Amino acid sequence: MQKIPLIRYILFTVLLTMITQAHAAIKSINDFTEQMNHFPGYFSFYYDNENGKIYLKVDKLKQQFLLQQSLPYGVGSNDIGLDRGQLGNTYLVQFERFGDKVMLRAINTYYRANTTNKAEQKSIKEAFASSILAGFKVVAQNPQAVLIDYTPYLLSDVHGVSRTLAARKQGNFSLDENRSAVLVERSKAFVKNTELEAVLTFKGSQPGEFIRQVSADPYALTVHMHHSLIQLPDDNYTPRKFHPQSGYWSIEHKDYAAPLSESMLVRYIPRHRLSKKDPSLPISDPVEPITYYLDPGVPEPVKTALLDGAKWWDDAFAQAGYKNAFIVKVLPDDADPMDIRYNVIQWVHRATRGWSYGSSVIDPRTGEILKGHVTLGSLRVRQDILIAEALAAPYLEGNEVAKTLQAMALDRIRQLSAHEIGHTLGIAHNFSASVADRASVMDYPHPLLSFTDKGELDVSRGYAHGMGQWDTQVIKYGYSDFTNLDEDAELAAILADNKAKGLEFISDTDARAKGGAHPTAHLWDNGASPSDELTRVLAVRKLALANFGIKNIKTGVSISQLEEMLVPLYLFHRYQVESAVKLIAGVDYDYEVRGDTAIKGAQVVEKRTQQLALTAIFETLHADNLVLPESILALIPPKAYGESKNRESIVGRTGLTLDAMALPEVAAQHSLSLLLNSQRLNRLAQQQVRSDAFFSLDELLAKVYQQVFLIQSKKGMAGKIDQRVQLLTAKQFADLVASDKVAPEVQAQLRYYLVKLNKVYQQDSLLSSASVGDSAFKQYLADQISQFLKTGQWPENFKALPIPPGSPI
Repeated sequence: MQKIPLIRYILFTVLLTMITQAHAAIKSINDFTEQMNHFPGYFSFYYDNENGKIYLKVDKLKQQFLLQQSLPYGVGSNDIGLDRGQLGNTYLVQFERFGDKVMLRAINTYYRANTTNKAEQKSIKEAFASSILAGFKVVAQNPQAVLIDYTPYLLSDVHGVSRTLAARKQGNFSLDENRSAVLVERSKAFVKNTELEAVLTFKGSQPGEFIRQVSADPYALTVHMHHSLIQLPDDNYTPRKFHPQSGYWSIEHKDYAAPLSESMLVRYIPRHRLSKKDPSLPISDPVEPITYYLDPGVPEPVKTALLDGAKWWDDAFAQAGYKNAFIVKVLPDDADPMDIRYNVIQWVHRATRGWSYGSSVIDPRTGEILKGHVTLGSLRVRQDILIAEALAAPYLEGNEVAKTLQAMALDRIRQLSAHEIGHTLGIAHNFSASVADRASVMDYPHPLLSFTDKGELDVSRGYAHGMGQWDTQVIKYGYSDFTNLDEDAELAAILADNKAKGLEFISDTDARAKGGAHPTAHLWDNGASPSDELTRVLAVRKLALANFGIKNIKTGVSISQLEEMLVPLYLFHRYQVESAVKLIAGVDYDYEVRGDTAIKGAQVVEKRTQQLALTAIFETLHADNLVLPESILALIPPKAYGESKNRESIVGRTGLTLDAMALPEVAAQHSLSLLLNSQRLNRLAQQQVRSDAFFSLDELLAKVYQQVFLIQSKKGMAGKIDQRVQLLTAKQFADLVASDKVAPEVQAQLRYYLVKLNKVYQQDSLLSSASVGDSAFKQYLADQISQFLKTGQWPENFKALPIPPGSPI
């Protein structure tokens, strides 16, 4: 037997002693937390008053749960996008122990093997990366649990505040630990969830405009961060399959265990858990209703309007066979809106008007919605009132209460409440609803306004009331209880019923104006015929502009504030332009699947329909519709002392005074950029050679050339506006010729018209009968075109003015 050298024996003994002492140094959880506040619950935690730390008791090693991160206190800037109540990431996670460390691992839920074969499941686990979100030191332990210091992770930037600020070019910010702390009064533990919160301060340099606008100190930005640790739901929830015509978003994953004859892609719709107490009854109470809670900080009369709109959904659930399935209450004063147990409708303030959102906490395994969280921007209602005031000129005496206008704005709030809740129910936008008599709250509505024979603004049909026909159908698909029925057959019957009722579903990407082609899916529009509605809206706008003046504002309001009221009135037609222009080179289609009856495919919009749309678009370029009345130009002065321009103001080239050409320029540029969109022109060129029955690029460009350039010169402001439209059009042609997004055959035709125009204007500028101003402009534009034709670049001495913000309304 070999003897161990003395020195090795001594070293071994010392090392063994150190290890023994180290293990002995780890106290029991009871001893370690003896002087701390105890919060028992799903994950129990302890708070140490002396050092301000939270210690989490981990007694569920390798047991999956959900981790939800959110922002209870926000920044207050729509441009930055860090709002109060904003939901962050949802992770499927588990704690794992490695020696004296505990790791928090996020499971990769997208790649799966839906099989009982353990080896196959293991192969997927090993093939795709998981993510260790945080590591913790074990500070105490019991035989069944370990205690970890959760504080460093709670005080970290899990929401990505600093990344967001950098991406928005708002400065370089980093977390300041000295000005961050656990917020124990908002940290709680319950049976199925644990809620933890912290105050985080970010220090920064070179803060941007938006940060300066909303912060007390732009170099120190303080927000709250919230963590929810959530027990997984039980296995009694059944996912419902996604269908592209269903009207729902999809939650998807790839199943690598799928048979070779089947797709690997598995899609579910996101939805709340809902089932009947008695599935045999046509109408039944639910086992447990879906309950939403309204922010108690909402002022009246907005609070009542939000409650009314939210309750509309109960009517839709009634059509799906439920009684009292959707309930809306005011959030109790002692409830935390970030608590996972509450579906919440929050009233969120920002420095400027901005978007509202409907978000959800979703079980990534099944698509089950665990929490709906609605964010409603508080300034939206004021924008609707502003638009109505701009059209109505309601203040004859100067101090009237415009009750009818406020009532219309509250109707919009009802609709907005229902719309955003719809998203938290799993429902997507349906931008084809407006053509079917406003069939869904999931569309973006434009106020449907008109003037009476007496010249008074009629707002009675401004916004629709209640659920639309589409909304009841989509709830049937997502929430009907099909116990003891063939679910696939019942879902197919609902989709067939949608078609029988003439209901279309087209969502976001297909509805956008720039490059969009669908003829019925539009944002902020009305009417079955986009071009007819554009003509009607232009007539409403024209009458309102003629009436615009001192009666649009109340007594005591600065006259200069008429400028911000003029903008939404002058551009009242902007979204109907987007609707009408999509008919040009339009293609009608549905989200069809094989097995549907009477497949539509992709049908080019009828030629006559496209021609009528083009005629309506040209109306928006006519000087008669662009010129500002002299009564307005003579009334609106520069900003009053103590006031300044803002993002809603007109950007011009005349200094402090109102630029009479600015709004005409931006309105014309808006129409031209949509009409002469590269994708639209490329489609027209292809449609032209497919069939003589289709509207052609030849016809479009010939009409543009004729309607814009070959017109008789006018006098006064109308003549100057015609010239501005001509400049904008020629530059648009040149930009398209130089763009790699434009097909070469389209470039060739555009260049042809530039060469032609250059020759004509060179000759016209020399005519003795032309005025000096007309000759000078034609020579100027001809020179601009000549330089482009020689160099391939348009001179940089002109840049179109930016259009003031429009969405959201």
